[in-house]
Amino acid sequence: MASKQSLPDSGDFVQRIKPFRRELLAHCYRMLGSLDDAEDVVQETYLRAWRAYGGFEERASFRAWLYKIATNGCITATKQRRRRALPSGLGAPGDDPMATPVMAGPEVDWVQPIPDAWVSSDSDDPAAMLSSRQGLRLALIATWQHLPPRQRAILLLRDVLSFSAEETGEMLEMSTGAVKSTLQRARSRINELTPAADEVREPAHPEARALLERYMAAFENADAAAIEQLLCADATLEMAPARTWFSGKKTCAPFIVHQALGAPGEWRMVPTAANGQPAVMAYRRGEDGAHHPFGIAVLTFRPSGISRIVVFGNPALVAKFEAAQDGSARVFQNINS
Repeated sequence: MASKQSLPDSGDFVQRIKPFRRELLAHCYRMLGSLDDAEDVVQETYLRAWRAYGGFEERASFRAWLYKIATNGCITATKQRRRRALPSGLGAPGDDPMATPVMAGPEVDWVQPIPDAWVSSDSDDPAAMLSSRQGLRLALIATWQHLPPRQRAILLLRDVLSFSAEETGEMLEMSTGAVKSTLQRARSRINELTPAADEVREPAHPEARALLERYMAAFENADAAAIEQLLCADATLEMAPARTWFSGKKTCAPFIVHQALGAPGEWRMVPTAANGQPAVMAYRRGEDGAHHPFGIAVLTFRPSGISRIVVFGNPALVAKFEAAQDGSARVFQNINS
């Protein structure tokens, strides 16, 4: 470890790295599919970069240098973890909405949602902001996890971040030819896995906002008819940590109505945004009469209604989304520790 005297001035380093904090977190999240893991790798990236900053010779751009550290950190992290998934990546949909859902065991690591507030583009360019949100769609994040880590890294560096083949090769210590051939294999695999793209409304779109408000009201009022009206005919419903998921309104609606909706007042919903999509923080009434954090639901909208609901029944995620809406995050602290 470098001595305390050899470490660079933290003030200069912090100011230089500050513009990249959101995009580095987004990149690590795309690589790892986990908000928790991405935060850890970004924090480690800051520490590694700070310790090496005195020897940075500007032969590559500062941004490329940071991405080299972050990407290799992500590749190392994937060696210690299982592939993350959504319920739809574990098996066929369920056919009995009245049956008790099958819960996954510790052998499954779930893809996690990420608050828009932590990774939204600082750019004033609407096209750049749209591209940033589209590159974080939950279904896309889950699909990328099927790629081997190095293929995933090359695909993201080239197709999402627009680094050149030469820059990507330097980051990963590969020849330009190897980068190009690996990218071709990654693109081919993604084309096999990626379903037809849904027509997605942005969270700020008035129609999407209206659909989100109707969804929240339906749960808070336990309005079964409203839920059925909101769902598209081919809607899907996923509910991590359960393996069970449903495809089609004929199974999604009965499950929600009979196993999730409860009584009026049982749920409280707070709007948010995750992965460039509309989302809600869900709170459920406990035996003490108070509403306690339950989880995050990420929604996919079409003009005709809701085409996909992915529920993450994890109260700890609610705390992260609450912190995001308060403008706080932990990934840019403790540079001097």
